[in-house]
Amino acid sequence: MAKHIVILGTGGTIAGTATYNTETLEYTSAAITVEELIALLPALTKIARVSGEQVSQIDSADMSGNIWLTLAKRINELLSSGQADGIVVTHGTDTLEETAYFLNLVVKSAKPVVLVGAMRPATALSTDGPMNLYNAVGLAASAAAYGRGVLVCLNDTINSSRDVTKTNTSLQDTFKAPELGYLGYIQGGTPYFYRLENRKHTVHTEFDVQGLTELPPVDIIYGYVDCAGYLAEAAAKAGVKGLVYAGAGNGSMSAEMERTFAGLQRQGMAIVRSTRVSSGIVARNGAVDDDHHGFIVADTLNPQKARILLMLALTKTCVPREIQRMFWQY
Repeated sequence: MAKHIVILGTGGTIAGTATYNTETLEYTSAAITVEELIALLPALTKIARVSGEQVSQIDSADMSGNIWLTLAKRINELLSSGQADGIVVTHGTDTLEETAYFLNLVVKSAKPVVLVGAMRPATALSTDGPMNLYNAVGLAASAAAYGRGVLVCLNDTINSSRDVTKTNTSLQDTFKAPELGYLGYIQGGTPYFYRLENRKHTVHTEFDVQGLTELPPVDIIYGYVDCAGYLAEAAAKAGVKGLVYAGAGNGSMSAEMERTFAGLQRQGMAIVRSTRVSSGIVARNGAVDDDHHGFIVADTLNPQKARILLMLALTKTCVPREIQRMFWQY
């Protein structure tokens, strides 16, 4: 019997429309429903039984923690109840990597979950959306995708949600894992895997969103020449529970920023050192005495993904040593 794949729509360029079929920049995002996307691709019936649900209908710039929680709970319900053999989430590309990593940490099933998007709207000449969606459904229906965590599938590539990032504002091959590379490829509709994701995910994490109605507020502070501490202090006054610092190089910070973050940490703020550099490990005690200050390092997570892990970590503990363990594991 064919696998039942549920496509959860959230909007984005893959569901976008423009006035002219040559227009790929000025268009309306999230204009087509997920049911319409399915109807436009009858070839899906050859690879799976497909149904759709609309979770949201937004530009992914408007994605929120509340939608994340709704999406994660619905995925867990569909997979645990046996209503679906796999899930595909259609999503705008701007924040797709963030949603994917969040789901990678909170989905409680080994069944395939695949995020997909498009760089051109549905009305464009040679739009990439239909083939991306076809490949994503095929991947979600494949036994080879079982137990591999939440995957990202665009442009005939398979990526780990932990490692993937959007690397170009407009090119179709924008999603890459700069350091560790693709997990695999889609060729002729068949997924081929070449490496494993060895960080814990999905059923192997300690995070549970079932009882959550909101996520702890965490912000990102960007590092640069003459960066001052007032933005971090303002975030603290606004009630933020954690800060991720996107520092230069190995997450380095000026003497002023170090004093500011150290003071906030003593007041109970969780501080994570990440980097604005596109690749590399942020080494503990490499640029700053993390042990002395009680700081946490992001390992290879980029700032936006470090923020997600910190938010979930703060639902469990505020102890820096325990949060650091989570950053080594996830």
